Amino acid sequence: MSSPRRVVLKLSGEAFADSETGYGIDPSTIRRVAKEIGEVNAEGHEVAVVVGGGNIFRGVSEAAKDMDRATADYMGMLATVINALALREALENAGVVTRVQTAISISEVAEPYIRLRALRHFEKGRVVIFAAGTGNPFFTTDTAAALRAAEIGATAVLKATKVDGVYDKDPSLHEDAQLLTEVSYMDAIQRQLGVMDTTAVTMCLDNKLPIRVFNIATPGNISAAVRGESVGTLVH
Repeated sequence: MSSPRRVVLKLSGEAFADSETGYGIDPSTIRRVAKEIGEVNAEGHEVAVVVGGGNIFRGVSEAAKDMDRATADYMGMLATVINALALREALENAGVVTRVQTAISISEVAEPYIRLRALRHFEKGRVVIFAAGTGNPFFTTDTAAALRAAEIGATAVLKATKVDGVYDKDPSLHEDAQLLTEVSYMDAIQRQLGVMDTTAVTMCLDNKLPIRVFNIATPGNISAAVRGESVGTLVH
């Protein structure tokens, strides 16, 4: 078994979505994600999860075009809480003790984000899900993942996406797009490779946090990434 690691797993809202509609929450996907997280949790790895909300509402989406940006972003934060609660239930059903912490106060349904409490949960072998982004509008959940990783002393940020990793150009637009197995932080920023938003990548650079980008749709990828195995693309 690989040495235990503490990682932040970033799950996009789209990863939760029904494959046909692209919206809502697909129970089979949630169960599979929970199963893989449970496997590595049982091995002693400490997993924090940051969830997006794009399967329910995104602050920069067409649905929000006539809204004040701050209001739309707060709505997006609430969407991440819904996903966090769904994932917590799936993890608990899989026998994994899990806590949800939110960056905005919703005390009836989740704990507030308190760094020392999160660290205590890890000591007790629990999975922690961070919801509501950073709690501030104009920041993405990518940035929240980088911020929380730095705060809790994680060894890596793992970004689960719908593609196999980072490409030299958009694979949906270019048939000759090449998958990159490794890329530097500065290349990711300067070439706009779409790894994470610039703020998130810069924060990882400043805190020497490697980013592993991989396809969530491939069974076993989450557990492999948590263990430190070479899947997808490594940004370092």
